[in-house]
Amino acid sequence: MLRYIGLAAIGLVVTSPTSAFEAPIVGNVSSKCSIYTDTPGVYGNPSPDKLSTLAADGGVTPVIRIDVTAAEYYTAKISWPNDFSSSPTLDDAQAWDGEVTVTGTSTTDMSGYEAAKLEYENHTEYSLTAAGSTWFGITSTVEYGQGKSLPGGEYKAMVVAECIAD
Repeated sequence: MLRYIGLAAIGLVVTSPTSAFEAPIVGNVSSKCSIYTDTPGVYGNPSPDKLSTLAADGGVTPVIRIDVTAAEYYTAKISWPNDFSSSPTLDDAQAWDGEVTVTGTSTTDMSGYEAAKLEYENHTEYSLTAAGSTWFGITSTVEYGQGKSLPGGEYKAMVVAECIAD
């Protein structure tokens, strides 16, 4: 009889269900890189076929400020417009151009940003190697058609600024 009790106990141990429990671990990460618009851009219309943010053309150059609290962890990628986000109907080609430049910094540690920038297509990248604030001016010009006047109406284009975690 004892032998049956021992076998039954072994059977209970072997066939007893196992249980598992998962405990979640949750965390939130706040970026140490923030982007702000310091100056909204405005297109001037220096000729019937051209829009420009240059002051000489009656425009206002937009200025983006990027604040970094942790140096060497982020790359700023800023793109000047190459299309309108809204405009009157345009039935001819548009020739876009632009430039991104550092217009101010909060510390001299950032003095090499402009010389070290990487430019391709309508994008400019800066390795943010120092903590602090950097101001970027973005120029944008667009010429319409071959000697054609831009249709009347409101034109909007977007500068895109990103902080990319390295």
